Amino acid sequence: MPHATAQSPQTPQPRCHALLPCAGTGSRAGTATPKQYQPLDGQPLVLHTLAAFAAVERIASCWFVGAPGDDYLIHDGRLAEMRVHLAPCGGNSRAQSVFNGLQTLLAQGVAPTDWVLVHDAARCLVTSAQVNALMDACWHDPVGGLLALQLPDTLKAETHGRVSATVDRSDKWLAQTPQMFRVGALYAALKATQAQDFAGVTDEASAMEISGLRPRLVRGSAQNFKVTYPEDFALAEAILKSRS
Repeated sequence: MPHATAQSPQTPQPRCHALLPCAGTGSRAGTATPKQYQPLDGQPLVLHTLAAFAAVERIASCWFVGAPGDDYLIHDGRLAEMRVHLAPCGGNSRAQSVFNGLQTLLAQGVAPTDWVLVHDAARCLVTSAQVNALMDACWHDPVGGLLALQLPDTLKAETHGRVSATVDRSDKWLAQTPQMFRVGALYAALKATQAQDFAGVTDEASAMEISGLRPRLVRGSAQNFKVTYPEDFALAEAILKSRS
């Protein structure tokens, strides 16, 4: 954690928590079970994700936001070893799951001034070094930020299946996770869009943008991709095997 500065007893050092929304079924993955539980290099995909966060000692708590009634991991002893809390409060969208998860954190006594790292459970190749890099970059930032990658490819606009324009990519970034914001600020940003069913909220940074804030971009890695399609599993497994 960054070096502590002198503070009064009334202003304790903020802590950082991890929140993994994982209530979806991953229908595009084409798997019989939800993709987060699909075996990958000998264990469910999501356990690789959780292990990366468990290796970051300065994370105070880690929360897995699953769908109500999802008991797939409830008896898995590895969760206790990794200090993971199960929160079966997931909603019908990612934004709703994150919002419900933040409500759980606040109800459990997490301070609104604490930080939260929201991460896609299906980004199972994230490393603890990447998580630490984001925390270091954002710890003293007034807004927070996200891992992202500058767009490497030529970007095309489309009309009726044909190219309509080549888009300038010099200022374009691919958003990744984790995304790191203050618990209270992110909760307020999401709550402001809740009545419109979180319209325009595609990730946590977009919720902060709607509220008028500008999150920091922190360079991520091309390997930190989201397992989405059937072919992604083979690539993710190959990368995991190469690391071990």
